[in-house]
Amino acid sequence: MPVRIRSLSLLAVMALCLALSGCALFPHFGRHLSERECLMRAMYFESNRSSPEGLLAVGTVVMNRVGAPGYPRSICGVVGQPGQFASGVLDQPMRERSIGLVAQVADRVLRGARHPALAYTTHFHTAGLTFPYTNMHYVLVAGGNAFYEKY
Repeated sequence: MPVRIRSLSLLAVMALCLALSGCALFPHFGRHLSERECLMRAMYFESNRSSPEGLLAVGTVVMNRVGAPGYPRSICGVVGQPGQFASGVLDQPMRERSIGLVAQVADRVLRGARHPALAYTTHFHTAGLTFPYTNMHYVLVAGGNAFYEKY
């Protein structure tokens, strides 16, 4: 019985860690992702990967969330929040020549670069979609996404 209790305790601790960290652990083999890797993955999977402006915009939103109340305080925590970014963002393979561009823009974001039109923006969705909400103020369309602020 003590082994079973220990196993259940370990599972409970792991579940709590995943919930609090925003799932920053790589699901396969428990590999921990760096903040740079998490940022690159958000930019890679959330933009069309051909627009430096779109990549910068996604990176800006991630960093704005890190600094905003109600969001995790780490890049991996923000990117790993359930339902906020593309499914599989932290564990699907990145396979294109555009990884070099994504890495360059991610490094700029980590050094403090931000999209000037998105100073307070913490939300975006695929460009072309429309929603009936009246609390959305659109700021920019770039990289296949529409970026907006909520009132």
